[in-house]
Amino acid sequence: MDVRQMRNEALGKRVVKALESRNMEAYYASTKEEAVQKALELIEEGSKITMGGSMSVREVGLLDAINEGDYEFYDRDKASTVEERQEIALKAFTCDWYLGSVNAMSEDGVFVNIDGNANRVAAYAFGPKNVLLIVGMNKVVKSEEDAMHRARNEAAPINIQRFGLETPCVKNGTCFDCKSSDCICCQVLVTRFSRIPKRFKIILVDDVLGF
Repeated sequence: MDVRQMRNEALGKRVVKALESRNMEAYYASTKEEAVQKALELIEEGSKITMGGSMSVREVGLLDAINEGDYEFYDRDKASTVEERQEIALKAFTCDWYLGSVNAMSEDGVFVNIDGNANRVAAYAFGPKNVLLIVGMNKVVKSEEDAMHRARNEAAPINIQRFGLETPCVKNGTCFDCKSSDCICCQVLVTRFSRIPKRFKIILVDDVLGF
């Protein structure tokens, strides 16, 4: 184990305890493979599953495993019309599992998510029986204030760049608190506690995942 792994494991275990204190279920995985294995242990076969546009879920290989397994996966990327895509998005609220990540997480277990259409933050806040989050250690920052800063000034500009939209942050690389019609920072969700015990299952991964 190299020094970076040692640091991440020490911090990761502390963040796990912080998340557990917030009525959530949390785990630390040293590799992507371990993360997928843990996720599949948690998700029952036959479950109804959906997700937003999470790169972290894709990068660890969980999306491939779900597609290859015995699950009922509602895939919005296979929608042929805008109406069908919207219908799939609405199914999230009655799903057994919603898969995703966070834009940033503080060391004491508070996480921040920013959305343009709000389908992801809406599902995190209410609806699905379980929300499973795959979080690379690159997204863990010191404080809630730092988490908000990362979400607004790092995650949001990168995400909107991959959508090919035009906002001040695309041109300048950081948030300008814009009111552009293409703005991706329309809804901001800060999650600090789960009223429903263990509704959130969070797997921290010793890797650089997502944005």
